[in-house]
Amino acid sequence: MEQTALRPKPMPGQEPGGGTRQPAARRPHAARRRGRRLRTLLLALFAGTVLVLSGVGLGTVAATVIGMSKLAELKQAGPGPRSAPAAPADPRPTPSAAPSPAPAPARATLGVEAVDADKAGAEVIGVHVPGPGYAAGLVRGDVLLVFGTTRIDDAADLAHAVARARPGTEVALTVRHRSGGYQQLTVTPGVVT
Repeated sequence: MEQTALRPKPMPGQEPGGGTRQPAARRPHAARRRGRRLRTLLLALFAGTVLVLSGVGLGTVAATVIGMSKLAELKQAGPGPRSAPAAPADPRPTPSAAPSPAPAPARATLGVEAVDADKAGAEVIGVHVPGPGYAAGLVRGDVLLVFGTTRIDDAADLAHAVARARPGTEVALTVRHRSGGYQQLTVTPGVVT
């Protein structure tokens, strides 16, 4: 049998054979990794810039969110009286009181894009997410036939009916789905901001 010699471990800071430790060798693959990281970062920055400049719908989403917050404010305010009778006006003009413009009434929206259908009705070609139409269950391809008590023959009829609707109040819809089935939906029109 062969006998092995026990060798003592060197003291810290000393190398076997009396030499000192050599500096660590350079790793050439680390430079390639850094280059890939830099390239990925630049590509991501470029893609983000293109998406922001092309307007990926951030403005649409923000407008819809703002409109939904106005709708929540209307619901919290409650129905209340629409307008109180005005007191008799003083015929003498006062120089300090300038007439203030009346606020424009809030316009309602369904958050859908519609075109004239082949037959009667307005065909939904786009649904804004989030939005009142999406919350009601409208999908692309649905044909709106009745909005509240108004019969819808084309997209213009739908636009007029929605414009007359009061934001925040529920309205019944009659919808013909792409599959041919009919359904009654309830939608709460939002506020256009």
